[in-house]
Amino acid sequence: MMTTKRVAYCALLTALAMIFGYVEALIPFGFGIPGVKLGLANIVIVLALYILPACQVFAIQLMRIVLVSFLFGNLSMMLYSLAGGMLSLVVMLLLNRRDVFSITGVSIAGGVSHNIGQLIVAALVVQNLKIMFYFPIMIMAGLITGCLIGVLACRIKPVLDRLDI
Repeated sequence: MMTTKRVAYCALLTALAMIFGYVEALIPFGFGIPGVKLGLANIVIVLALYILPACQVFAIQLMRIVLVSFLFGNLSMMLYSLAGGMLSLVVMLLLNRRDVFSITGVSIAGGVSHNIGQLIVAALVVQNLKIMFYFPIMIMAGLITGCLIGVLACRIKPVLDRLDI
């Protein structure tokens, strides 16, 4: 059963992830490559993996994607974000349970799988497998951004470990 404190904490993390998503939408960042973003909101998700049960992390991820898409995007954005976000969450949850990978390793796997999920949806939408030529670029982007997010999460986690959640 979720306590009031835990519900408030999940709501706070969802709001924080939404803020990061909004800030990222405002920043003209992308290395000149369509579809490449830093994934700032994923800092919240990666950290939540280590402090909350999986069902609560899933709820935070789902709410963030749906709300950010409705508020700052469109239905197409939601489709791509759901595919990438849910695939990356499942991969990160599986790797986190293994307790073999560091936070950075889990984050890198999440970044790569997020881009794979989006590429799969893009291939289905355009009904052309030639889009898979974009695969190496998106994998490299997932590696780099996943590493950056993982390093940031490693720096923040000790602070969260001191909290009573």
